[in-house]
Amino acid sequence: MQPFVSAPTRSTPEIRFDAVSHQHRMKGECYPENAAAFFSPIFAWLRSYLAAKPTAPVTFDMELVYFNSSSSKALLDLFEMLEIAAAGGMRITVNWRYDKDNDIACECGEEFAEDAKALAFKLVAL
Repeated sequence: MQPFVSAPTRSTPEIRFDAVSHQHRMKGECYPENAAAFFSPIFAWLRSYLAAKPTAPVTFDMELVYFNSSSSKALLDLFEMLEIAAAGGMRITVNWRYDKDNDIACECGEEFAEDAKALAFKLVAL
């Protein structure tokens, strides 16, 4: 399976999802004009990846400086996909990386973690 790679833009994050290393990253700002269109290929790749049921531990490093409400909904959908896979036996860790001075980013991570009980959801202050 080919990696999913998307270069960052002014309004979208860098994305590097790697099915070989099982290391996945989103980093930057996320406020695309059309969140559904932006996240659609990400979700398609992720569905294929999760369907293969990797046995190795899987890590998602999420370092989003800012995201809008439509991106927040898409992130909830992404975490729900991961939650279902983890409940099915996959070992998935989400590292929610945030600036230690950004209380809102920390609170968002805490809220995402509350809904993701089957994931190893870690808040990482930078």
